[in-house]
Amino acid sequence: MISRRNIRVKVMQTLYSIDSMSGDARPGEAEAILNAKIVQSKNLFTYLIYFVTEVARFAEKDALQKANKHLPTAIDLNINTKISGNDILWKLIEDKSFSKGIQDAKLEHLLNQDLLKKTYNELVITETYKDYIEEQSREKKSEKKILEFIFTNLLLPKEDFISHLEELFINWDDDAELMVTLVTNYLNKPINNAFISILSKEKWDFATGLLKTVLEKEPYTLELIKPKLKNWDADRIAALDLIILQMGVCEFLYFETIPTKVTINEYIDLAKDYSTAQSGQFVNGLLDNIHKELTAENKIQKKTFKNSTL
Repeated sequence: MISRRNIRVKVMQTLYSIDSMSGDARPGEAEAILNAKIVQSKNLFTYLIYFVTEVARFAEKDALQKANKHLPTAIDLNINTKISGNDILWKLIEDKSFSKGIQDAKLEHLLNQDLLKKTYNELVITETYKDYIEEQSREKKSEKKILEFIFTNLLLPKEDFISHLEELFINWDDDAELMVTLVTNYLNKPINNAFISILSKEKWDFATGLLKTVLEKEPYTLELIKPKLKNWDADRIAALDLIILQMGVCEFLYFETIPTKVTINEYIDLAKDYSTAQSGQFVNGLLDNIHKELTAENKIQKKTFKNSTL
């Protein structure tokens, strides 16, 4: 579910956290930090789905509140609650991994009830919602469409919702693009136990393998990198740039199924997105230089596995 690029970002952030520590990391600490970052992403994914479902379920609460008015009108007594019986919504409610994910991260305490109500009130006046409740059947396509509409049209474009996410989840900025993909894919094709982990074993092995390799091979990778810094002011080189370079060199040497061109392009992008304005050019030049040197010395050995997801 989570992409290789997202894995690299989390490994990079973990390495930066360790580099910022006053002392050496304790055994297992690096992996624990990485795991915590993965869990943060899982919690964010779960919360986004949870918020969508709570908007849909608000129809029942709205109907009950209006029916209990002192003098309810005919309209108050006839609120359409079709969306509360949405097939995908109930598939989620019956998914034990979803309820456990909510409980473990205490997500029910994070819900902003005013924002929830506001979103529901915006939903019920849209033509999309009116068309949905007028349909007598429960077509799978229609059930998906209305939940996707809540997410893509009523939540993502709203500044107050994004501000809400930024207050709750420090990883929103890093994970926003990933979350849009994960949530959209899930609503289009919900699967059981999707909330246990957003990382397959193969990708977790890649993440931990990259993290451990960079830490273990640091003396050697710096030995390769530092001589190439003669044209750069070493004191002004961002710590993050050095981490990115070490990650790239490790992929060159120790990850046989990742093409070197892919590695270079990925780390140039990370440098541009997360480091200084000059970092993309810096990382590009250094990695290209090191790649040529290692290739000339026949130190880069790559294999091709057609079925590899890495």
